Amino acid sequence: MESSSPAKGRQLSETTRRGLCRCCRRRHCCFCWCCCNCCTWNRLARKRRRDGVGCKVSSISNLESPLNLEERLTAEEAASWQWSFDSMLTSPAGRRIFMEFLQTEHSEENMSFWLACEDLKREQSPEQISEKAKKIYLDYISILSPKEVSIDAAVRETINNSLPSPGAHMFDEAQAQVYALMHRDSYPRFLKSPLYKSLEQRLTMPVADT
Repeated sequence: MESSSPAKGRQLSETTRRGLCRCCRRRHCCFCWCCCNCCTWNRLARKRRRDGVGCKVSSISNLESPLNLEERLTAEEAASWQWSFDSMLTSPAGRRIFMEFLQTEHSEENMSFWLACEDLKREQSPEQISEKAKKIYLDYISILSPKEVSIDAAVRETINNSLPSPGAHMFDEAQAQVYALMHRDSYPRFLKSPLYKSLEQRLTMPVADT
């Protein structure tokens, strides 16, 4: 027992000296809060998935209740989404329905990330900006996250360099790339999907006399 303690100390010392995270033995990607919190966050996330608990949707992604959606949504508004991706994104109903479609393709993290960036840019408190920026990084940028979005290496490096002084616009380039990905790939499929076609049909259906 006594011989194992020095060996463990040497192992941790070697791990630290080589710049590896002591939690997951991966090389540090940036600062200590990134690696340590990512390791903890991923362990907890895996446990929550195994236990089937802790799956509450964040306030950012909890866009709009589906109840009575069609009572508030007009056929004209839904039709406008065919001609403008931005028109759909500025519509609360459009965002919710598009998110529902992305969930069927297992790519809802793109919309969640885009919305999180919009929320960050509206923040005024420096403390909240720092907190939200770190959460966005851990949720969507870190290579350890199961919700990592697809961005190029140069943009990722720019974000890593911005981590010591997080700002409200530090994810602008990454947000633009994710926006372009949704616009180019997901949006055309959404317009052709049974989900959108069914909604359009229901909204244009004549109201039966009672």
